[in-house]
Amino acid sequence: MDLYYNGQAIFDDTHFNDHLESEIPIQIYSKDEHEDIGFIDNFNNNFITVNNNNYNRECFTFISRPGY
Repeated sequence: MDLYYNGQAIFDDTHFNDHLESEIPIQIYSKDEHEDIGFIDNFNNNFITVNNNNYNRECFTFISRPGY
């Protein structure tokens, strides 16, 4: 697993898989608005599932929050 720093944008499948497997929380933004924070439940090419909500990978920004 790569080391992630607090506030780092994540966007690649390997980033999401690392966060899923290592239970590193992520924060989700729509433009500059905070939408959610939590652990990845699942992901695919189109969506990231956090807290039972699906977030379109093209519409949201995902930020690493290790230690949150």
